[in-house]
Amino acid sequence: MEVVQAFWLGIIQGITEFLPISSSAHLILAPVLVGWADQGVAFDLAVHVGTLLAVMLYFRRDVGDLTKDSVTSLIQRRFIGQGLMAGYLVIGTVPAALAGLLLLDLIDTQLRSVAIIFFTTLIFGLLLGWADWCPKQSRKITTLTWRDVLLVGAAQALSLVPGTSRSGVTITAGLMLGLSREAAARFSFLLAIPITALAASAKLLEVATGDIAVDWIAFLVGGLTSFAMALTAIHFFLKWLNRFGMWPYVVYRLGLAALIYWVLMR
Repeated sequence: MEVVQAFWLGIIQGITEFLPISSSAHLILAPVLVGWADQGVAFDLAVHVGTLLAVMLYFRRDVGDLTKDSVTSLIQRRFIGQGLMAGYLVIGTVPAALAGLLLLDLIDTQLRSVAIIFFTTLIFGLLLGWADWCPKQSRKITTLTWRDVLLVGAAQALSLVPGTSRSGVTITAGLMLGLSREAAARFSFLLAIPITALAASAKLLEVATGDIAVDWIAFLVGGLTSFAMALTAIHFFLKWLNRFGMWPYVVYRLGLAALIYWVLMR
């Protein structure tokens, strides 16, 4: 892989992983539009590690409290501090983890088409806009219940289909459950940590057990650029959340769907 390709794909992954516009769609579409070869599993591992480190660094205090309180809760056999939220993150991760194990081959072979990405980009973009437009979104993250978490987790499982967007569909589900924008976005980002760690672990296992050559320069370039851009994307997304809401991303998704149709489907 050329260093330039690794650099730009790292930027694309870093920006789109946590914005509600689908990183998987962009990583599939970019090589098609530009004429690049598929980036391969080792590069996918690099950018997953980069974005995982970024979200863990940005929410480092939460990660520390969640880890400490979950251990204390297990020892004392009752929820202490953030122990309940740690349990919620585990429960919310289960649907996507199971879907990944059961449907990975189908997703990788049948659901990566341009037509699928067009429809998911369009439909889930409209759903995001509708959820953001709905009134009475005032619930805080502390009001989450097991039912809420399971519903958001089920929505996250849908994000395995390219074009859906993990952050987009989980924020949409949170807004539909009455969470405020801040609460829906915060829970979505925290929920990204365990599922991204699982995805990175799966890629690592594939690289370690398969006959896959690792281009270490491309690996480092992709990982570092995705890390830097993911940190930037999270910061500005949360900073501008109340001012602009979700509609800039809805408009972007509609524009992307139109581009896919006119350039790749006609």
